[in-house]
Amino acid sequence: MDASELWPVIRLTMELAVVTTVALLLIGTPIAWWLARSKAPWKEAVAAIAALPLVLPPTVLGFYLLILLGPDGPGGWVAGIFGARSLAFTFEGLVIGSIIYSMPFVVQPIRNAFESVGDRPLEVAATLRASPWDAFWTVAVPLARPGYVTGAVLGFAHTVGEFGVVLMIGGSIPEETRVLSIAIFELVETLRWAEAHLLAGGLLVFSFVVVATMMAVEKRMGRSGS
Repeated sequence: MDASELWPVIRLTMELAVVTTVALLLIGTPIAWWLARSKAPWKEAVAAIAALPLVLPPTVLGFYLLILLGPDGPGGWVAGIFGARSLAFTFEGLVIGSIIYSMPFVVQPIRNAFESVGDRPLEVAATLRASPWDAFWTVAVPLARPGYVTGAVLGFAHTVGEFGVVLMIGGSIPEETRVLSIAIFELVETLRWAEAHLLAGGLLVFSFVVVATMMAVEKRMGRSGS
């Protein structure tokens, strides 16, 4: 695989990971806050649904997403508004699938961080006449920063390495859905071992750096918060 083939794959993978991570932080924050604060008896059922991708085989999730995003599903109706046939086998479809597949890796750390904040800081903010909205942004979110860092790092790394869901709903369309994990799979299929080693080794180093960085950041935040 020469540079002209490799760089579009890397660019698309990074673009997918960044868009997915930003979307998950925006979507996951209200979900995590509700799970951390709600007294509803059915909130753990919602938490279980959000965590389902942790145990659900990626091909199963990808299969149902393919149906939903296909021309006969809701994704087809949405795509029809913009003149497309479906969201399956598109970059937008990959983003939707990646958001669902990586959601537990973002929601759970943020929920844990919100739960660790407790009621006291928010009660103090209320006595200072801060509205719930102000208390959330000026007290809860800053105190939950370690959870956001962990969630962002895990969400980004998980999206970079995902394979099963991407293969099911995206296939391998150059510069549209062909990401690094798919490229490695295709290189192995065609017995291009040296190139597969290069990409796989790069992802291995990337994964190590991500985990080491996350541990170092969490340790530093723990020291600064104590």
